Amino acid sequence: MTVTSSERALLDSIDEHEIVGLTTALIDAGGENPGDTEEKTAKVLAEHCRALGFDVRTVEVAPGRPNVFVSIGSDKRPGVLFVGHSDVVPAGTGWTTDPFSAVVRDGRIVGRGSCDMKGGLAAVVAAMAAVLRSGLADEHPMTLACLVDEEDTGLGIRAFVAESQHRTYSCCVVAEPTDLVTIYGCRGAANLEIEVRGRSAHAGQPRNGANAISAAARIIRIIEGSQAELDANPDPELGPATWNVGTIAGGTGTSMVADRCVVTVDRRLLPGESAAGVVGDLRSRIESAELTGSGIDVEIGIAMEMPGFLTSVNNGLVTTAVQSVMDNGFGRSTDIWTASCDGGFVAQQMGIPTVVLGPGEIEEQAHRPDESVAVRQLTDSARAYALIATRIAALPGL
Repeated sequence: MTVTSSERALLDSIDEHEIVGLTTALIDAGGENPGDTEEKTAKVLAEHCRALGFDVRTVEVAPGRPNVFVSIGSDKRPGVLFVGHSDVVPAGTGWTTDPFSAVVRDGRIVGRGSCDMKGGLAAVVAAMAAVLRSGLADEHPMTLACLVDEEDTGLGIRAFVAESQHRTYSCCVVAEPTDLVTIYGCRGAANLEIEVRGRSAHAGQPRNGANAISAAARIIRIIEGSQAELDANPDPELGPATWNVGTIAGGTGTSMVADRCVVTVDRRLLPGESAAGVVGDLRSRIESAELTGSGIDVEIGIAMEMPGFLTSVNNGLVTTAVQSVMDNGFGRSTDIWTASCDGGFVAQQMGIPTVVLGPGEIEEQAHRPDESVAVRQLTDSARAYALIATRIAALPGL
């Protein structure tokens, strides 16, 4: 697609210095999860957007943990929803700089959250500022939902999709790092905790007890058998759902029959699957194996659930996103993700087309010491977001 003269003026108005300044301020505000709150980050974002003339609304989800919503344009017509998060994973060790004192060097911003995903937040804000300055905001409304707790249990996104919406949206772009590749689908995730309770006894007479660790081992074999079935029935685009046993802990001493064992597992979900359904199926398999009774009891809890999503690769949002990136000089295309994100909640609960598109490489740059993102890619992302927002209204059905 040829970039029009008005689109070129819009793109040229995007301020790289503004993006760098906001990204560094957001990094410096911290927000490790777990270990801190997102309050400082939310304050920096809200104050910056108020100064730009955006409509700003905050909703406290938990003490010190506010969701922030910034909007431009009319609330009388559907707009484009951008989704991001204000928390970051703990910094850990191994840094050559202070992880919460952003540094710009060699064309990159270094600091915890630069890639995942405070740079993405700043890019969205810069795109919104450019659209507002251009006078196109009422025709092309935009909202950024900056949500808490994405890196842990999803408190922010759950509160957002459950509340009465103040605006309507035609589609959603999640600004997570994708190296500017348009992600049109990803599997969801469920973290399960399987608690096996047995009966303690002296190891010299193990038949007097009921060994919880032995029962847990049998449950793990059941899970492995379930994986073989999942592998045989993959989604054509997202591949199979998967199990992974993450941790196991049990017993109190070598000479005692273990009366308790806890296994945590990760179950990647295909669109349409739910954690409750997975738990129900696993319980049925455990009962069929006659594992419970005779002193053994099993409880399965859901510690976290994040749904997956799949948007048609031919959907107008997908094609517009790809073209908008290409019109900024990148030959990027589409892909699916092995990770999960808040976009699954939006697609499932709000029923709108969703993609993931943002600056930075999640596998190479995020969640590691000296996390960084290229300044050039932040600017290119902002330009792509501005084009998506101003082009999407012309598409039928969006």
